[in-house]
Amino acid sequence: MSDMKVEVLEKEAGSTSLLDRFFQLKEHGTNIKNEVIGGVTTFATMAYIIFVNPNIMAASGMDPGAVFVATCIGAALGTLLMGLFANWPVGLAPGMGLNAFFAFTVVGEMGYNWEVALGAVFISGLLFVAMSFYKVREWIIESIPESLRFAMTAGVGLFLGLIGLKTAGIVVENPATLVSLGDFTQPHALLAAICFLTIAVLSERKVFGAVLIGIISVTLIGLMLGLVEYNGVFSAPPSIAPTLFAMDITGALNLSMVSVILAFLFVNMFDTAGTLMGVAERANLVNKDTGKIKGLSKALKADSVASVAGACVGCPPVTSYVESASGVAAGGRTGLSAVVIALLFVAAIFLSPLAGMIPAYATSGALIYVAFVMMGSMQHVNWKDFTDAAPAAITALMMPLTFSIANGIALGFITYTVLKLATGKTKDVSISMYILTAIFVAKLVYIG
Repeated sequence: MSDMKVEVLEKEAGSTSLLDRFFQLKEHGTNIKNEVIGGVTTFATMAYIIFVNPNIMAASGMDPGAVFVATCIGAALGTLLMGLFANWPVGLAPGMGLNAFFAFTVVGEMGYNWEVALGAVFISGLLFVAMSFYKVREWIIESIPESLRFAMTAGVGLFLGLIGLKTAGIVVENPATLVSLGDFTQPHALLAAICFLTIAVLSERKVFGAVLIGIISVTLIGLMLGLVEYNGVFSAPPSIAPTLFAMDITGALNLSMVSVILAFLFVNMFDTAGTLMGVAERANLVNKDTGKIKGLSKALKADSVASVAGACVGCPPVTSYVESASGVAAGGRTGLSAVVIALLFVAAIFLSPLAGMIPAYATSGALIYVAFVMMGSMQHVNWKDFTDAAPAAITALMMPLTFSIANGIALGFITYTVLKLATGKTKDVSISMYILTAIFVAKLVYIG
């Protein structure tokens, strides 16, 4: 064997050994090949966010091109932090539901400009970081009833579903009945329905990248029908300047923004907790003897810091994605998978023409699908106890009916505390629930 070949093999062995030591590949029973496959798989299942998020955030007045780049950068930064710091195979990106709350409630309904809303995201991120480092986060998660946690996830799903149906024209306003069925003879409504059904069927059949396939397929149909204009696929990325460090922190430091900040904080907190615990179980990160999750503290810290970093570039709260479980199933076990995901998000920055072509009805179909998946959490609510079931139902239903995640959380928490106290079940109400209920009552009475 020539000296050159020996040198190449030695370099390859050295790099492999370095990756093995840093990410503890052998200890986790994996290798570089499995980690790469796991990372690519997770990216394919969550890549829809780079098309969906700019469409949603554009409704707040933000520049779609800048949001597209911010989405990719925010996702890359958060995922890279999760991989290098926590060594977890988890992908992060702007949270679905939170982006809709940002655009349609905080900006659209409450009337704040998007810079103030971004300031609220930044502040909630700082609180998130503080809570993660001082273990307040675990205390709050443990002290808030499970029924309300599940209801928050389902409520965000209903909220997303309503936005998707409304954007597609499947549900329209009606002065007599408030809402009614839209016109399916219109191509946008029909294509959104086709997109949803395509994603649902492919997902049920376990087809790789079902959401992405559904979005792209309906976009191609729109292109053939002349409803979409072809702009190419690759190009230099748009400028991120319009959203970079654009948050108005001073404007967000307003009493009326308390419920908004808490909504960003709580939804992100419970969504992340559920995702990380689920992925940890699948990735064999749970100690069978003690039941403790390896590296959970670092994962929580990485996730919280990602929200702050995301706000700086122009993203709604960046959170861990449950789609990471697909990458774990494909072989990903360590942070090397997350590094692969992050690099793919960086590469996706050059797909801005493709992102600009994706029509609203395609992303609407994806929203409706994600909504139904999130609503599944209601099955875990204790329906046999009315003092658990009623607050959970109110939390979930009032989010879409008031068009506000914050209002749904407030009304659900207040109902829970009042019902438990009035029926003598005071042991079910924690100190944090009393504090939060008082804050929400003050918000509704004095701020509205």
